[in-house]
Amino acid sequence: MNNELTAPRFGLLIIGDEILSGKRQDKHMPKVIELLTARGYSLAWARYLGDDRDALAQALRDAFTSGDVVFSCGGIGATPDDHTRQAAAQALGVDLVLHPEARQLIEERMQDVAREQGLAYEPDRPDNVHRLNMGVFPSGASIIPNPYNKIPGFTCASGSSVVHFVPGFPVMAWPMIEYLLDTCYAQASAAPPRRECSVIVFGAMEATLTPLMEAIEARHPSVKVFSLPSVDHPQYGRHIELGVKGPASAVEPAYLDLKGHLQSQQARLGPELVR
Repeated sequence: MNNELTAPRFGLLIIGDEILSGKRQDKHMPKVIELLTARGYSLAWARYLGDDRDALAQALRDAFTSGDVVFSCGGIGATPDDHTRQAAAQALGVDLVLHPEARQLIEERMQDVAREQGLAYEPDRPDNVHRLNMGVFPSGASIIPNPYNKIPGFTCASGSSVVHFVPGFPVMAWPMIEYLLDTCYAQASAAPPRRECSVIVFGAMEATLTPLMEAIEARHPSVKVFSLPSVDHPQYGRHIELGVKGPASAVEPAYLDLKGHLQSQQARLGPELVR
């Protein structure tokens, strides 16, 4: 885990044929961005993947060599269309094993369900035996608690890379990700806060603003300059949102520099935004 007082890079894998086919709309990325932002972090990258074991294994090989902290949402169940657990083991070159603590938690869940239904718990019943597959993880994995129904997720590490695997259901995945952020990465959140400042530039074209953007980044190397063009905004019409983002202490002087040059060029400026 990252215990240094430097902010880790975070990535996100969103897995499931139902996302790529449009049967379900992804809700994970905006929520993960929200959870990260609330803690002074940002999302560096995201990938959408279907339920294809070889493609998943290759994507996970990339994740395990990235040096990043990656959240992987979906595909860790025990039905034939779930391949994430197997792909993770394939990517790491290790065996799948029944995690003893995961087994205990799954058995507790099955006992709870039987009790709620007024039935006797039958551990050897075929469907109950099959449910234990949800605790079969790559060798060396650690578990992630699931406050919704006790069925855990799991974490695998390779070098400085860490991948946290959680279910695809938001009601389970989001509390699990929040738990990880607050227990594994709380120290790193002591890194300098980040800020984003921007201004609406009416009627501008990116090509004419590019030299200014390059100059600002050259003079303020710790920030990034960004432009978000729009051609048919219902309120502002054709415009570009032009701004800088980075460590809060560096953003203010860079933004003042940027805005000063825009004003000297007599650019038509609109509302300013601070995030």
